[in-house]
Amino acid sequence: MTSIEQRGADLLDEIDRHWMRYALFAWLLVLLWSVGSDWERIQSLALGDTDDNMRLMQVRALLDGQGWFDLRNYYLNPPGGFDIHWSRIVDLPIAGIILLLRPFVGTPEAERIACGIAPLLPLSIAFLGLGATARRLIGKHAWPLAIALLVFACGSTMLMFAPERIDHHGWQLAMLSLTVAGLSDPRHGRGGVIVGAASAVSLSIGLEMMPYAAMAGAIITLQWIWDRGEARRVEGYALALGGGTALGYAAFASYANTVARCDALTPVYLTVMIAAGALLFALARLSPASRVVRLGLAVVAGAVIVAGFALLFPQCLGRPEQVSDELARNWLNNVREAKPIYTHPFRVAFPIVTLPLIGLLGAFVATKRAVDARLPNMVGWAAVALFTLFACLMLLWQTRAGPAAQLLAVPGAAALIWIAVPLLLGSGNMLVRVFGTAAVVLFASGAFSALAVQYLPVDKPDARSKAINLAGARCPAYGNLAPLNQYPSATILSFVDLGPRIIVVTHHKAVAGPYHRNGDAILDVQHAFGGSPDQFRAIAARHGATLLLVCPNMAESTIYRARNPGGFYDRLARGEKFAFLQPLPLPRNSPLRLFRIAP
Repeated sequence: MTSIEQRGADLLDEIDRHWMRYALFAWLLVLLWSVGSDWERIQSLALGDTDDNMRLMQVRALLDGQGWFDLRNYYLNPPGGFDIHWSRIVDLPIAGIILLLRPFVGTPEAERIACGIAPLLPLSIAFLGLGATARRLIGKHAWPLAIALLVFACGSTMLMFAPERIDHHGWQLAMLSLTVAGLSDPRHGRGGVIVGAASAVSLSIGLEMMPYAAMAGAIITLQWIWDRGEARRVEGYALALGGGTALGYAAFASYANTVARCDALTPVYLTVMIAAGALLFALARLSPASRVVRLGLAVVAGAVIVAGFALLFPQCLGRPEQVSDELARNWLNNVREAKPIYTHPFRVAFPIVTLPLIGLLGAFVATKRAVDARLPNMVGWAAVALFTLFACLMLLWQTRAGPAAQLLAVPGAAALIWIAVPLLLGSGNMLVRVFGTAAVVLFASGAFSALAVQYLPVDKPDARSKAINLAGARCPAYGNLAPLNQYPSATILSFVDLGPRIIVVTHHKAVAGPYHRNGDAILDVQHAFGGSPDQFRAIAARHGATLLLVCPNMAESTIYRARNPGGFYDRLARGEKFAFLQPLPLPRNSPLRLFRIAP
């Protein structure tokens, strides 16, 4: 080995010894780049999703002195408000940044900066989780490849960590990355604790990732069934899961979640997780020598959990939201992200699903190689392969599984590159070395999918779609809603999807937001816009709404017109005037229309 080669090897060893430090440095660079490139959006408080706006309102309420366990929002559906089903875990970093900065820059600017920085905090955990998985399963120098794939190939995943995306999905994805790292950890006890604690934190934040938490528990159990030596992993997992969910419930469950509801960490799922943890711990302590007996005990334990759930909490056997049939039919069943991936246009679906399928292929290839060579990481690869397969199947249920599926695909995609590129670089043909390597990276990263939809003449938006997209971007914009503050504080009857944005940008209140616990108010808004003018007036009066705000061509408005031709909103959109509506001035070229509702 030459001196140059030796110095290179020494440098790699030095980086490997302190890989977490370098991974966090890479995260810091991504944070600085993201905040800098999105600074204009940060300054305009461009909270693009309704949940992001509600999250900020929840943080504001906390900083204004609202009780820790009181998560009722009083700006929607006033005067009583409604209970949100979230917890305060994700509020903490946002509130902390605001408290740190507002003595220096004031509250409005502190909020803007907090909303820009906070979503990137859990990305640091994702870097470490995927980096650790890559080091254990692929090679000790493979962690930068995993991080690079996350940043540059996982478009849907990275959107959850983007500035202004302050809702809880980024934190749950970070916990998912730790789950994968725990499943592949060669130190069984530590790995089990990591998986159990990550699942407990995720469930304490929200139930969206419960299927993944359940799958992680199933994989750990399968590992123990196959190999009795995995008992330590099961013990650590059981204790962390049961104890972690109990702690999460005690510290973060709101007053409204102390009853047996099915949409959050309530006594329902607290009971299930503690019972599951206790049963798994008992199985691990018994740990009979026979694989068949271990399988039988696991099946019995699973049956006990399922039967107990069905007997004790029959109300939770249906939809966890527990909404009325009308609300499900007219709203919840039509949420686009809750529909299967195959129901979406090719232009949307193809870039989402490509990387998970490639990651699944890579995970199976790596698993087979590890099994054939009897490598110590074969159990870890088998766990990743099962988890990635599960994530791909989840896409057939709901498209919102895309970010998690892409994150779980990273180890398998990285393995494909790690295996194929050295073979190509060793070729004696320069074209193979150059173009072959580029082709492998282009394929394994899924980057070709974005290029395909960019140039393929499929699903091009028509003029109507462009008008709807334009309205959807302009109407919630800070600069277009802020002029409403020239009018005295009032309750505004507006589209459901505009409600959270109205209460963030203005001093007004709104009737409804797109949250299932706000279901009665959602139906009231739908009935108001879809019914007769007299019905609109009656509903507005019942909610104390004195202002009407509409956004022509916004997606929700097209639903009212299509569903209720001749209804109040359809008539208003066609230019009909009503004696009880007084138009109020807004800045020239505003996309909004504002009316005062006469009593």
